[in-house]
Amino acid sequence: MLLDNNRRFVVRSFSLSLIVGSLGCASAPLHTEGSSSSIRAAEEVGAAKVPRAGLHLQLAKEELQKAKRLEEEGEKEEASSMLMRSEADAELAVALSRDERERAEGRAAVEKVRQLRMNNRPSSGANPSSNEGGTL
Repeated sequence: MLLDNNRRFVVRSFSLSLIVGSLGCASAPLHTEGSSSSIRAAEEVGAAKVPRAGLHLQLAKEELQKAKRLEEEGEKEEASSMLMRSEADAELAVALSRDERERAEGRAAVEKVRQLRMNNRPSSGANPSSNEGGTL
């Protein structure tokens, strides 16, 4: 009988600690550092100058503000979800910016090769088949 009472006490104490612990997590502040740093990274790589990246950067900023508003209203789950969306959009903005920069670098390299080829072509007055002073 004493063992059963002790067991019940332990089970009740454990259950109570789980409930209190889960309530503590629900009231934890929203951690916006990840989203904020992703937004800063997108701004640093010039996402605002790339149309598609700029769109996602703007979405990330709006979603971050909405997440903060939802947290203030007590909507923790929705705020957390919106915060994840914000971070994802900011990371997408970074990726799109880098992609555009790499494409521009590729186009510049192709153009440079074209120019080099144009500059190395023989002039129209020269006969590429003639062998001046050389022997075959």
